[in-house]
Amino acid sequence: MNFPDPLLQLGFATLLDGARDRLLLSTLRKTVASVSTPELDAELADYAPPSSLSVLSGYGLRGETVFPVPLVLKKMPSLIGYYRLLFGYSQKQFYTSKTGASCLKSMEVKGLLSSKAEASLEDACTAFARVGEMLVQGLGAKLSSSTLPHELTLLTLGAQFRGGANNQRGSDGIKAVFAVLQRVFERETEKTGERSLTLRNASGKLVEIELAGDPDVLIKSTMSDGQVRPVVAIEVKAGEDHSNIWNRVGEAEKSHLKAKGLGINERWTIINDPQAPADKLKSSSPSTTRFYQLLELTDAESAQFSDFRSRVRDLVGL
Repeated sequence: MNFPDPLLQLGFATLLDGARDRLLLSTLRKTVASVSTPELDAELADYAPPSSLSVLSGYGLRGETVFPVPLVLKKMPSLIGYYRLLFGYSQKQFYTSKTGASCLKSMEVKGLLSSKAEASLEDACTAFARVGEMLVQGLGAKLSSSTLPHELTLLTLGAQFRGGANNQRGSDGIKAVFAVLQRVFERETEKTGERSLTLRNASGKLVEIELAGDPDVLIKSTMSDGQVRPVVAIEVKAGEDHSNIWNRVGEAEKSHLKAKGLGINERWTIINDPQAPADKLKSSSPSTTRFYQLLELTDAESAQFSDFRSRVRDLVGL
């Protein structure tokens, strides 16, 4: 047997250390110990449903374990993240104009309480009280486990960490493809930026390669009439989790449908999963005109690199 190195967990452990000081139950308890208990109880009486407080008390849990109050959030603004995690909300889902909580994000991320956020705390605590009541009623006797609130926050935090790791892997994959393009056009490149290349083709026309976001990589060529025409759209899906490959290919398909609508005839998808069957790849993203494997593409001696190099140079007029 040969198992992968536990690099992901090592990274998560470092992130978890940072979260303990800002977002987790241990931080809440330290903060509560530094505020006036009568004032805290008075605010809990204002915001939390009495029946829910009684349930929590019956299981030996303080009310602020589930219900935030302005006193605590003013003392430690980053604890807004504890309650977000407790209720299972992702940052993307929670900090939006739809929820009205976008002004609170700096509390979690930077530990800063802006004047706008402070003015919104009462509304936020009232909104949390409603969903907190639902949570307490739904958990019921499960609250007899005093560690349950902490475990629930960790479940959401784990998903957040993994999402961040996936985003980083995607970013690294795009950078790897950009490095391949730098190698392919090394001799013709006139200008290199952090996210772009500018070169001239055999006719002396400008060709621009940029990391565009949607698509991940866009190659544009200047025509004889001076107009700039997009030539190749490239989507990079660098995730290694085979169980999620078809979701990633589906995302590429959405991007390539837009590219197709813009008249881009060459639409390439680069994946990082040698196990994916070629026929299923094609049926999952019919708008993709060519698939490449990331690991093979980054190998200058591979057949896929040779094919990629030949095609992309032909398309831009080299």
